[in-house]
Amino acid sequence: MRKTFCRFGCVSLLALAGIALSFTAGAQQVPAQIEAPANEQLLLQVHAKGDQVYTCKEGVTEFAWTLKAPDAQLFDKDGKAFGKHFAGPSWEASDGSRVTGKAVANAPSPDADSIPWLLVNIISHNGRGVLWSATTVQRINTKGGKAPASGCDAAHAGQEVRVPYSADYLFYAPK
Repeated sequence: MRKTFCRFGCVSLLALAGIALSFTAGAQQVPAQIEAPANEQLLLQVHAKGDQVYTCKEGVTEFAWTLKAPDAQLFDKDGKAFGKHFAGPSWEASDGSRVTGKAVANAPSPDADSIPWLLVNIISHNGRGVLWSATTVQRINTKGGKAPASGCDAAHAGQEVRVPYSADYLFYAPK
């Protein structure tokens, strides 16, 4: 029976069954520079809660906090565990499917104390689960996560800091 369902598109049937339905993106308008391509449709939306991990590194002229990786748990519209978000940037669903992307555009968050909103093109896939057909990811509705404005100097070189954040990730697939 499972082969029969997957033959017709696991992702679509999961969405129809209510397993991976998207939830409201919020009232914020998505800036044009991070809009999903017109030939794609929303596949699913998840909420992330975790940390942006920064490392104090020496740059050309000064020390600065540099993003090492996100470290967040992902939740579906009902607040149930969906998967995780980590270095890559990568997203992994509980079914084992995983995508890795490359940021191609950003826009400032409407919340000045939050990390920017992003458009990410997916560059690799692993597994044939719910994320298998995703080609683009948007990060919107960010809260927190910005690197500290100070505290990175020669005395703190190599030190890591974790900054709490949350965001919504919208996954898109071809129509």
